[in-house]
Amino acid sequence: MRTVNTYIGSPVERIEDQRFLTGTGEYVGDMSREGMWHAVFLRSPVGHGRILKIDASAALALEGVRAVLTGDDMGEDVPTIPFRRPNPTIGPFAQPIIGRGKVRYFGEPIAVVLADSQEIAEDALGLIDVEYEQLPAVLDRETCFADKVLLFEAQKSNVTSVFNAQKGSADEAFAKADVVVKDRFYTQRQTATPMETRGLLAEWDEKNRRLRVSGAAKLPFFNRKTMADMMKLPEEAVDYIEVDVGGGFGARGEFYPEDFLCAFAARKFNKPIKWVEDRREHFTAIGHSRECEAQVELALSKDGTILGMRGDLYVNIGAYVRPNGMTPVRNAAQFMTGPYRVPNIDLKAHAFVSNKTPAGTYRGPGRYEGCFFMERLMEMAADALQMDRVALRRKNLLTNTEMPYPLATVLPSDGRAETNCDSGDYRETFDRCLKEFHWDEKAKLDGQQVDGRYHGIAIASFIEGGASGPSEACKLELEADGSVTLYIGSSSIGQGVETVMLQITADALELPMDRLRIYHGSTDLLKEGWGSYGSRATVMGGSAIMMAAEKMLDRFREEAAKRLNVDPSSLTIAEGVARHADGRSVPLAEVASAKIVTEAKYTSWTPTYTYGAGAVHVAVDADTGHVQVLEYLVVDDVGRIINPLTLHGQVMGAAVQGFGSVFSEELAYDDQGTLLVGSLADYLLPLATDYPHIHCISTDNYPTPNHPIGAKGAGEGGIIPIGGVVANAVSSALKSFGVAPNILPLSPNRIWDLVQAAKRKA
Repeated sequence: MRTVNTYIGSPVERIEDQRFLTGTGEYVGDMSREGMWHAVFLRSPVGHGRILKIDASAALALEGVRAVLTGDDMGEDVPTIPFRRPNPTIGPFAQPIIGRGKVRYFGEPIAVVLADSQEIAEDALGLIDVEYEQLPAVLDRETCFADKVLLFEAQKSNVTSVFNAQKGSADEAFAKADVVVKDRFYTQRQTATPMETRGLLAEWDEKNRRLRVSGAAKLPFFNRKTMADMMKLPEEAVDYIEVDVGGGFGARGEFYPEDFLCAFAARKFNKPIKWVEDRREHFTAIGHSRECEAQVELALSKDGTILGMRGDLYVNIGAYVRPNGMTPVRNAAQFMTGPYRVPNIDLKAHAFVSNKTPAGTYRGPGRYEGCFFMERLMEMAADALQMDRVALRRKNLLTNTEMPYPLATVLPSDGRAETNCDSGDYRETFDRCLKEFHWDEKAKLDGQQVDGRYHGIAIASFIEGGASGPSEACKLELEADGSVTLYIGSSSIGQGVETVMLQITADALELPMDRLRIYHGSTDLLKEGWGSYGSRATVMGGSAIMMAAEKMLDRFREEAAKRLNVDPSSLTIAEGVARHADGRSVPLAEVASAKIVTEAKYTSWTPTYTYGAGAVHVAVDADTGHVQVLEYLVVDDVGRIINPLTLHGQVMGAAVQGFGSVFSEELAYDDQGTLLVGSLADYLLPLATDYPHIHCISTDNYPTPNHPIGAKGAGEGGIIPIGGVVANAVSSALKSFGVAPNILPLSPNRIWDLVQAAKRKA
């Protein structure tokens, strides 16, 4: 792309921030309609049970209550939520949009109260009389595989599917290995916690038979199709409207029961229906993630060469399979080897249901867990080989001459999944991280006690997938004043999509950014679109923009040539002006009467792989178990940097999120399946002041060859290595005790217990 503006690569401040900082943004909570009813959900207080009776008569008698909907109002068969990728194997485990007859998790919706205000609706909840027959709960792998209690009796098993990640012959690799290291690892259950909880405003237009749903995020076009199918409406009769969104992180924006129930109520009563989730409800209802147990082993030769990996992963996906619930399961197996050269792989990832909130994707799904498992094994291997841990990693990191490098092939029940790392020298970011971190200097403190605390350092490497397919679409429209409006299918989930997309458009059209406008993510703007997930928006949306911009420039050139009576190829275009060698020119506004509108759809199933390394320095108080992060550095190569400011914001935000994952965030249940987390006092989020020394360095030395824009996506790299690198740093700090932190989170009480156990063993 020839550029005059060179907005791409420049630190342009986010244009979105003006309305956010001045309080002029519009969220679902800000929206209101005349005659609007408020929806509040009655949720199951038991983890596993049969519903014997629901009596809503007292609630209906409360002044201001308009209706109470239960499963009996849904018709003979309660609809289930479709999957993003249909699969007959997991079909029987789909989530019904409301509990009827049986509930399978604490928080499952069983009734909807509709009232004149949210307060009245909440008062009515306590007046609904429900009787349950409580059943034994399935909460972990042991009770799941015993099959004594089945969540879905007709399926004869609590295991929904098994993913096999294979490459070469793992058995042969282990047969000739000099060293084998193995252990059990576990990552806890947690969830995304955006600043703004979920919310919806559903409106039914009876005259025109149209449904409008405001509050879309992440997947407005998929959700529109899903809603249309479930409501038995033509797709064009449904509009999903994206307003401002207070974060997404993978969990927000999927199709949930509340989506359908609010729309169903709006259509049934021909009233606007608004629902906004409170924080307690959020913990029980939004998709959970991360709960994964691994029993894996690594085979190496005596010189440190990795020969193979094998083992089993057990992923607790909760009560049902959510629309994208299999993604973390598949990713954990396929990407566990990360940026390392592992020629022989045999990993099986078992997905099983339990009486917990259904799980789905959360920033770095599967890759965060896999990196934790792999990096712990690498640390153990270095100890077993008595080899420097830096040298061991560098020896096995992939180089550019090996690209494209094939990762393990996944053999799920619905077909093969193959992928290749696309470009890059993984040792380069690793060495840069060591240098900028001042590894050699900090290594002098490693394992040493200073002022009562033990210091530890560690480094970990990672890959991040991006450019999730299949397509993205956009439209460019020339306005009468010579400005251009961009319509893009990518959604805003807090990543600065407006700024980044306008930078790409400005350079592609060679126009100043102030002559551009953008509308995004809403289904009434484009014929089709896909949204923002899997670090895809910039790569897929940006590539579509480049295609549409090329078409617009061609049209501009043709129209200008007509006015100048010259050949179109004789014109050059810069800053919105077509110029001829004789000095004559035509500005873009002069051809606006031609009604120039260009559309493009960019299609690709080929992913990209950002890669990098993270290093951390911690200080551990062995007497209290408290861990302080003194410094964290992440270095990644993202293929092509569009905006360093938004990129660094993504990386640093992901890093802080990662520290919450490592140290404090956990969704705990009791033995009956009751969630023990009800507020942010129970679910401890990291504060900005907790981790003041986070640094990130991003390079773009190896653009992806798979997409025209060269970028790879970089929304998750800051979080992926943190579990592994922090656990290894804590282990290194406490090596005199022999502590092996293989279970997350590394809360103070867990660290203290590990130290005490090590002392007793010694």
